[in-house]
Amino acid sequence: MSNLDRIDRVLLDCLQNSFPISATPYRDLAEQLGITEDEVIARVEALKQKGIIRRIGAVLDARAMGYYSTLVACRVETGDLERVAAAVGALAGVTHNYQRDHEYNLWFTLTAPSAEAVNRLLQQLQQQTGATMVSMPAVSLYKIDARFEMSDDSGR
Repeated sequence: MSNLDRIDRVLLDCLQNSFPISATPYRDLAEQLGITEDEVIARVEALKQKGIIRRIGAVLDARAMGYYSTLVACRVETGDLERVAAAVGALAGVTHNYQRDHEYNLWFTLTAPSAEAVNRLLQQLQQQTGATMVSMPAVSLYKIDARFEMSDDSGR
């Protein structure tokens, strides 16, 4: 993190906490930061290339929109992990998947319009990959708001 300058840190705070909802969000950020729109875009791209930013986008409450989601644990042969992870990641309703050091070594969350649609997708995925999958829909939902403070008040 020491390779981030003050502007990068403030930019990351803005991206997390106050991304402008406008036709020109990067220009708005540039004005706020005292730099050009092109520099904002270049900095965001550099932060993506470094792996600091994974994505920029809205976080929607799928349940509130009537969708169904489940956490899925997969048991995958070690040599087949990349292939299965790619198949999982290709599904539109998967936001991320990750490897775990466990008998069930690939986990992901799948969201679809209904429980039936989720089950159908999981059956197709199991047939396609040969992986064993266990669906674990949420019984209770506990959401956290994870934000990472990157700059102090005096640096803004």
